Amino acid sequence: MPELSEGPERPDRAYGAPEGETETERRRRRALFLRELAEARALRDRVQPRRAKAARLRHALRMRTFRW
Repeated sequence: MPELSEGPERPDRAYGAPEGETETERRRRRALFLRELAEARALRDRVQPRRAKAARLRHALRMRTFRW
């Protein structure tokens, strides 16, 4: 029976992190990514206001029906 591979030794290497990257660099890269993602979402909301409004209403409905 073939042996199962255990995957990468470090979990941060699983997503293509550079070899000598520190935790601070990873956090900085992640913060930049999240900033750009929020900016892209804001742009999409400005360009498609009807779709953005529908998404806000769906989210509000989900939050109202969610049980804590």
